[in-house]
Amino acid sequence: MTLDTLDLRILAVLLEDGRISNQDLAERVALSPSACLRRVRLLEEAGVIAGYRAELDLEQLGIEVDAMVQVSMRQDVQGWHDTFIEAIRDWPEVTAAYIITGECNYVLRVQARNLRHYSDFIVNRLYRTAGVLDIRSNIILQTIKSSKSGLARLAEGGTA
Repeated sequence: MTLDTLDLRILAVLLEDGRISNQDLAERVALSPSACLRRVRLLEEAGVIAGYRAELDLEQLGIEVDAMVQVSMRQDVQGWHDTFIEAIRDWPEVTAAYIITGECNYVLRVQARNLRHYSDFIVNRLYRTAGVLDIRSNIILQTIKSSKSGLARLAEGGTA
């Protein structure tokens, strides 16, 4: 699907407020409500819009520790990748996982109720997974930017 300027404007508004009414969205992007709804449905059907999610307040949920964890694996352990992938799928503390290039194999976003919970997760589950060689944790102290609204501008060929 080729995205035009109107599609990108719709995506930018939806990234900012996924619960916006079609009427308000149409006004923001200068389209009729029916044309706007038709475009949104096409974006959904094409998979450009993969879903809608709520942004949660971790503090309100009692989550005190939010960390980015780099994991390096031993390459000599048979099935290390599949074993690791299977393990992280079952861990609710891992809220995002990425295979990356560079000095480590994976980066995980790990969220825990407190430091004791986080420590227990690292020591008793992550380190005990077959093939794990090294773990480096970076505790998130403050979120400066988490918006994805720059994606629409990037797709348009601009800068975020």
